[in-house]
Amino acid sequence: MRSLRMRLILILALLVAAAFACGLIMLALFQQSATAQIGQATAEVGHACDAIGRAYRFYTTGWRDGRPDFAAPELRRGLNAVSITALRDKPGIEGGIWQADAGPLAYAFPTYEGAGPKTDIPQAELPRITSANQLAQKDDRPRVASFDSGAQTLLIASCPLSGPIPGLTGWTMTRVHSLGGPTYWRLIAGLAILVLAVAGATAMAAALIMTWSKHVDRIVTALASQNGELPPLELTGERELDNIVRALNDAGQRLSAFRETTDKLARQVASGERLAAVGRVTAGVAHEIRNPIAAMRLSAEVALTKSERREQTLRLVIQQVDRLDHLVQRLLTASEREPLRPQSVSLASFLETCAEAHREGAAAKGMTIATATGVEKGWFDPDQMSRALNNLLVNAVQEGGSGPVRLEARSREGELVLSVSDRGAGPPAAINDHLFDPFVTGKPDRSGLGLAIVREIAAAHGGRAEFERLEGETVFQIVTPWRES
Repeated sequence: MRSLRMRLILILALLVAAAFACGLIMLALFQQSATAQIGQATAEVGHACDAIGRAYRFYTTGWRDGRPDFAAPELRRGLNAVSITALRDKPGIEGGIWQADAGPLAYAFPTYEGAGPKTDIPQAELPRITSANQLAQKDDRPRVASFDSGAQTLLIASCPLSGPIPGLTGWTMTRVHSLGGPTYWRLIAGLAILVLAVAGATAMAAALIMTWSKHVDRIVTALASQNGELPPLELTGERELDNIVRALNDAGQRLSAFRETTDKLARQVASGERLAAVGRVTAGVAHEIRNPIAAMRLSAEVALTKSERREQTLRLVIQQVDRLDHLVQRLLTASEREPLRPQSVSLASFLETCAEAHREGAAAKGMTIATATGVEKGWFDPDQMSRALNNLLVNAVQEGGSGPVRLEARSREGELVLSVSDRGAGPPAAINDHLFDPFVTGKPDRSGLGLAIVREIAAAHGGRAEFERLEGETVFQIVTPWRES
């Protein structure tokens, strides 16, 4: 995953997952806390009921009366005092004394946080209080009953009271708030903060992804619209991204300056090469023309002094003029490009025609010319290409010794290769780097224009001329883009 956008989205997804997990943990902790509170409250109401039992036993110490009158105010005040004494240090717990036949005889809630003391038993919970006391009397042992209403849990403890008054039970009651208590509100506050943090992080990450994507797309579009240049880019307002933009702008300025310098140097080099080429051509032409002129001068001088040799001298002058005309013709061929007339060419018959024109000269030297084709057709100007191959075949017949000459066509990586190979020694190594330049030759009696013409014809077809030595063979190749038709 190499995309910054996908990495940010993954980080955002991990953040949401972590927040969800934290929420689940907080809810689990809240549930555990509520369970712990209920357990603690259960123990507290049980201890409070025991405290009522201890206070009652103290109250009935030395009791001499028989069965008391349950409606007597003195009895009820005494039992109320017992309840208040037992519950005054039990925050949040209310309770009293209950008799099987008379019902509630006493009630107290000394820690009540209202405007005044609470003296009336809660009527809404009276059926549950009665049921809890009846169950304790029936089982003759302390009991704690739990009633869950969703928002709170009501706990009622009841315990039989032994003593002179029959059928008495003490009871205590408290409420554990599942919803609405301090723990609940702390949970709600934590969840709210968590949700807000995740929502804020999500919004910031989404804005960051959209902003960076927009800026990056704009930069990519600006760079893609140029051809070989780095355009000046506008700043985005994002500090880190602007550092990259400034670096690109600086690189573009340096590249532009470097390109101008390079173009200037290239023009200077091209101008120098043209001057050097003109110098080489001039020197070659001067050398080639000087010899025929010298021969004609000498012949003319001889003709002036010896009239009996005039006819022979005139023939020599005509021969040298023909030589100059041939030189001029080759110069024109090398310097003037004729328009190409490419067409589909059957390579087998084309190569055979080129080879046939030189077989007689090759046979006179004991040589053979063979053709081979690895591709059926090519697309080129057959007249100009045959002229180039003729130059290569002439060189091969003249310099190939007595070995065979091979004229071959094949395709190679989308290119058409026409090659002429022989077993001769090839040109001197000293001139290999300039072998296809005009007037470069290893023989003093040659013009040095044949290979230059080959190079020009190959270039006109969008290709190139090549030379190499392979396993004792001298190989000249014309390489052009290949297609069948």
